[in-house]
Amino acid sequence: MASQACTSGICGYLCSSIGKKQLMGVTAFLLIGFLKAHLLGNFLLLLGPAAFNEYGHKLMSLGPLLIIAEIILLAIFLTHLVLAISLVWQNRKARPVKYYSKQRTGRGATFASNTMPYTGIVILIFICLHLWCFKYGTYYEFDLDGIIVRDLYRTVIEYFANPFYTAWYVLAMIAMGIHLSHGVQSAFQSVGFRHARYTPLIKKLGCALSLFLTVGFSGLSIYGYYISTTLNY
Repeated sequence: MASQACTSGICGYLCSSIGKKQLMGVTAFLLIGFLKAHLLGNFLLLLGPAAFNEYGHKLMSLGPLLIIAEIILLAIFLTHLVLAISLVWQNRKARPVKYYSKQRTGRGATFASNTMPYTGIVILIFICLHLWCFKYGTYYEFDLDGIIVRDLYRTVIEYFANPFYTAWYVLAMIAMGIHLSHGVQSAFQSVGFRHARYTPLIKKLGCALSLFLTVGFSGLSIYGYYISTTLNY
């Protein structure tokens, strides 16, 4: 009965493989946009506690707008996650045994594409730990020109003072980079943008973007570890 209900309209579109892939591509673009904005904001860590804490304070000052933005971001992420699980399950159910030609030649498959579910799991674990350690982590106070704000800079530096945490962070960012190296190309393809001339350029763009985000986030974690040794955290 449920399968008969998903035959037309919006429900039919969302139940279809094409609809799921297109929506997954859209959510991927939105999440990538967030990652770029998040990294640019985190670069303020390089300017010291005042600049980074002021950035964090401005975000917190948004109040209800920040909560709405976080709810929307969570909805986008959960949609992407649910669609990914659904498509993987759907593909395995439709094709329980890999294509013989793929087993013999491996054509059309890459390390990044084959490991998408596993790197996705690493990213999911990382996000949960990331929120626990930073957003809901230790609270310190910082005097920002007479205004007492949260010393998020100290929370971050203290986290990276642990070399195991820094190593985990770097490994998780490498997993994210591998995920994105295929995810960007896949997102473009999912929304229908596939062209013999531009697809190779999109692949290079995906690799460049994944490298930028991986090196950027990993570099900040290593910088945090270095700063922690100089500040004796």
